[in-house]
Amino acid sequence: MAEAQAAFDYVIVGAGSAGCVLAERLSADPANRVLLLEEGGDHSDMLVTMPKGFGKLLTMPDRAHYYATTNQREGGGGPEIWVRGKMLGGSSAVNGMVWNRGQQEDYDRLAELAGPHWSWDAMLPHLRGLEDHAMGASATRGTGGPVAVKTHPAPTPLAKAWISAGTELGLPAKEDHSGPAQEGVGPLQWNIDARGRRVSSARAFLDRARRRPNLHVATGVRIDRVTLDRGRATGVEGRRGGEAVRFVARGEVILAAGALMSPRILQLSGIGPAEALRAAGIPVILDSPSVGRHMREHILLSLNFRLRHWRDSSNREFSGARLLGNVARHVLLGSGTLSYGSSEAAAFARVLPESTRPDTQIMFQPYSTERSTGGFKFEDAPGMSLYSFRLRPESEGSITVTSPDPDGPATIDPNYLSAESDRRAVIGAVRFLRKIMAQPALEPFVVGETEATASMRSDDEILDAYRLWGASGLHATATVRMGRDNSSPLDGELRLRGIEALRVVDCSVFPEMIAGNTNAPTMALASRAAELILAR
Repeated sequence: MAEAQAAFDYVIVGAGSAGCVLAERLSADPANRVLLLEEGGDHSDMLVTMPKGFGKLLTMPDRAHYYATTNQREGGGGPEIWVRGKMLGGSSAVNGMVWNRGQQEDYDRLAELAGPHWSWDAMLPHLRGLEDHAMGASATRGTGGPVAVKTHPAPTPLAKAWISAGTELGLPAKEDHSGPAQEGVGPLQWNIDARGRRVSSARAFLDRARRRPNLHVATGVRIDRVTLDRGRATGVEGRRGGEAVRFVARGEVILAAGALMSPRILQLSGIGPAEALRAAGIPVILDSPSVGRHMREHILLSLNFRLRHWRDSSNREFSGARLLGNVARHVLLGSGTLSYGSSEAAAFARVLPESTRPDTQIMFQPYSTERSTGGFKFEDAPGMSLYSFRLRPESEGSITVTSPDPDGPATIDPNYLSAESDRRAVIGAVRFLRKIMAQPALEPFVVGETEATASMRSDDEILDAYRLWGASGLHATATVRMGRDNSSPLDGELRLRGIEALRVVDCSVFPEMIAGNTNAPTMALASRAAELILAR
């Protein structure tokens, strides 16, 4: 039997992009006793703070979770593996640091689906409040917030030429991708500070709050279930160091474990689709058919391009003497390629004729990797790469537990490109991407697309390329969606319908994807959720 701990007003499960924000906001009132639980460890080492350290972090089992999916690689490559962060900061401590917040229409659509709490007007103060933006305050940007945001300080001639190629194709030039209009091309913004260090949610929110006596942070704790009594959440239970543990909530339990783990914890607790729970041998406490269903996820395809000159490619910067020099430059000066985010520029474009706003995101990287290695070995010739994804996919996947044993695997079905509109969008994206690369601005830099994908020209061949090399954007949402009607597990204040004192606050709650990367919207979601929780 697990030993019960002292009771807390708020028990938060998961210290990722949302959990760290919640812990800081809810513990700001000294009357609230707050517990934050995280399966991984601390976040203070150089690989975490070094932006380009993410490539190594994603291969470290003590820093990352690995989840096998049903998406089998063609040619015997095995199942596709989805990666999530495993430390304070969660995936915000291992991601590519792209700071993109979506557009006004996304939030107003969220308000239509889930209620007025999530409109652009309601969310903008929280989006701005996150930021200490190096470009200065504006009607949409913020300064003085906990998350340092900056644009690439030294864009290369190749990056500038790529942006010019986008404008030659008719895209507006942009300096800020979180401005009022999303369509356009320009350098990316990153949550990286002036000294070239990653600003994860743990660094931005948790580090300054951990000295508060009413905030308790426990690492190395895997939570498996929510404890329930007569329709009310009373706490959580799981394991720490092989020993069973239980934590008591006298106020609320808040799941912030992400789009994969939050539905899994609910299902293991007997909350989910009744038929699937019975098939897994789990007693049904609450039949909530959408828990683990309706998952939206980006699928991306990277294309490599051969460059004319080594000076324009970063492929040699991550090994040997060059790597040592770049480490020294990062440590001593906070600058250089190791101090930059994963991608350096982006375009938001419309590739479907019926689209009235951008439907595709294209990311520019001044390096290229070998496909046969899973994407972490750089090519031994000068290269660059682009990848794209549909911003608001309509295909729906799922996650379902298969056993009452918390150590048992869950079935994660991405169900990529099952919607015809998604297939049309990704085909259009590849063709649009190739048009950018054929513009005059890039002729002095680019030889052409590399052999692996260059011959794939027809619709079917492009879809074949996705089957061979398509990969998750690691942006899953909607598995515990909020909504106005009872078909959604959560109401508009993120409370689980049918169970008292239980909320979910993470990217799983977005019923449709916010157009772009999920880190900033999830932090803002948590900030807004904390406001709603405290108001009650």
